[in-house]
Amino acid sequence: MRTPALLLTVAAFCASLGLAQDEVIPPKRSHMVKVGLFGGFTPGMIFPNVKPINDFLVAGGAAPLKENGVFMLGGTGAAYIMVVPNLRLGGLGMSGSISSTSLDAATNIRRDVQLKIGYGGVTVEYVVPITEHFDFAFGTMLGTGGMDLTVRKSNGDASTWGGETVYLRAAGGGDFAVPTGAGLSNPPGEVTRVMTGSFYIIIPSVSFEYAVTGWLAFRLGASYVAMVGPTWKIDSNYDLLGVPSDVNGNGFMVNLGLLVGTF
Repeated sequence: MRTPALLLTVAAFCASLGLAQDEVIPPKRSHMVKVGLFGGFTPGMIFPNVKPINDFLVAGGAAPLKENGVFMLGGTGAAYIMVVPNLRLGGLGMSGSISSTSLDAATNIRRDVQLKIGYGGVTVEYVVPITEHFDFAFGTMLGTGGMDLTVRKSNGDASTWGGETVYLRAAGGGDFAVPTGAGLSNPPGEVTRVMTGSFYIIIPSVSFEYAVTGWLAFRLGASYVAMVGPTWKIDSNYDLLGVPSDVNGNGFMVNLGLLVGTF
C-alpha cells in the first residue's frame, strides 16, 4: 500500500517541477503602468530656415548666419497623473543662439549679428512601455517663445556721451553721420538694434527613454517646433511692421535627455 502512495507522491512532485520550469520567474507583466516623476537636462539641435534672415543681413552688409542648426540647452520635468494610466504632465524650456561677424576694411565698420531662439511651456505625453526599462513616448508641448535678432554696428571708436547726443539729433545720412550744425564732431561709436518676434509655440514630439537604474534614465527624441501668431517689436518698445511670414523659428529638432527621478 505504501509503494503506490509513494509513487503517486513522486509523480505529483515531478509534475509540479515541470510546470514551474515553464513559468517565468518573475512572471512577465502584460500591462505595465508607469508611476513616478522626474526632471533633467535636455540639450538639442534645432534646424530653422534662416535664409530669409540671411537675405536681410546680406542686403545690409552683414555676414550671413550659418545654416547648420542652432544648439539648444534646456531642462524638462514631468509626473504621471495616475488618473489616466501612463499619461504624464510636465514642462519644458530651451534656448540657444548663433551669431556672425563682418568687418568692412574700407570703412572700418564692424557688424555683429546674434539670432536667439527660446521657448517654454507645458508638456502632455503618453508613454508606451516596451520593456521594463525601455519606453516609447509621444505627445506635445504648448507654450510661448520666440526669437531675438540683434544687430550691432560699430565704427571702432569709443562710445561717448557727446556721440550719443549726435545720434539722437541725426536726421539722416546713416547711423554714424554727424548732422550739419550739430556742434559736435564725434559720431556714436556703436548702434544696436534688437528685433523681437513673440510667438505661440506648438511642439509635437516622440522619444525613446531607457532607465539605467530606478532613478536614472536617458532620452533620445525628435520633434517639430511650430511658431504661430507672431508679434514683432523693435528695441522692445515699438512695433516692427512688414516682417516676412517665413521669418520664424520653425524647424525640426533632435534632442537628448539626462533624467533623474523615479522610473
